Amino acid sequence: MRLFVLLSRFPYPLEKGDKLRAFHQLRILSQHHEVFLCALHEEELRDEWIAQVRPLCTELLTVRLSKPTQAMNLVAGLFSDEPLQVAYFYQSSAKKQVEDAISKCKPEAIYCQLLRTAKYVEDVRGIRKVIDFQDAFSKGIERRLETDPWYWKPILNIELVRLNNYERRVFEQFDKCTIISEQDREQLPFEQRDEVVIVRNGVQLESFTPSASKKTVDVLFAGNMGYPPNVDAAIFLANEVMPLVRKRVPNAKLMLAGARPDQRVKELTDNLTEVTGWVDSMRDCYAKAKVFAAPMMIGTGLQNKLLEAMAMQIPCVTSTLANNALGAKEGSEVLIATTANQYAEHIVSLLEDRKMAETIGMGGFALVKRNFSWQGATAPLLGLL
Repeated sequence: MRLFVLLSRFPYPLEKGDKLRAFHQLRILSQHHEVFLCALHEEELRDEWIAQVRPLCTELLTVRLSKPTQAMNLVAGLFSDEPLQVAYFYQSSAKKQVEDAISKCKPEAIYCQLLRTAKYVEDVRGIRKVIDFQDAFSKGIERRLETDPWYWKPILNIELVRLNNYERRVFEQFDKCTIISEQDREQLPFEQRDEVVIVRNGVQLESFTPSASKKTVDVLFAGNMGYPPNVDAAIFLANEVMPLVRKRVPNAKLMLAGARPDQRVKELTDNLTEVTGWVDSMRDCYAKAKVFAAPMMIGTGLQNKLLEAMAMQIPCVTSTLANNALGAKEGSEVLIATTANQYAEHIVSLLEDRKMAETIGMGGFALVKRNFSWQGATAPLLGLL
């Protein structure tokens, strides 16, 4: 089948969750279909990035978005009824290129990733259209209202109302919709949410394998360090959890690994806390870690970082929010915490009790191997298309 795939970002490098999901879904989809990939992008693409993606599709079109137009669209978006993120990623000139590409490709199905791409194909008729919500974005905005500074709240309230309406509208415009977890599906703001199909994330098990490397980092947290939920988690871990850990494990080292660290994350750097910024191989960071902690307090979706850590048999401590999407068994596959004291207690237990750490690490590894291969995770999407 000829399949047209539309992404709001070029799916490489893999420093963001939507890129990782798109890259591995493309890898599986291309084994079954002729894939015409159209990727919007904001920055100059490197040849080595294109070289990683080109084998995953029959044809590749990249459409660069104009930054001045994005800025103007954000201002204009304040006076429209569409979410600001839709305004930010939409440009009429880019839509013309997308529509021309669809006319040329003559696909039998169209697959779009994220709400922000929906407007590009809203006028396309007579072709099966599937969109990946990925997360419940409206719920993510709702949680940010509890944590973001007061001056952001008027904008967030407006965005929340618009996202609620837009998620309903997109559901009605597409033949099928997908989302990453049951938890996210339950948070969608429309009654027919049960019709949305769960398509989970996976982990590339052949890349994230257990390592015998020397463990030089006591606690690791990884992810895009410019993403607000990750920023909040990193600050909480460094400022509230690790001081408690160090009362019982002096000089315990924390690594915060991931691209584009926010200034507030950079300022956490000290002699016991390393902020890496971009790393060529995230696997090398996991290989150094004794414990992986992901104190996610806001945000939605299934955390790739937990899947990757578990695949490398690293014992994990996380929140109920993150584990709701993961579905790991507390006490045998993962440890769950809510407060700084609980996180510290679990981390110290794993650092001091080797048998316990091995049990949780092996339990998490078995869970990921059983339920979260990319091939298995992508199977429901193949069925829809």
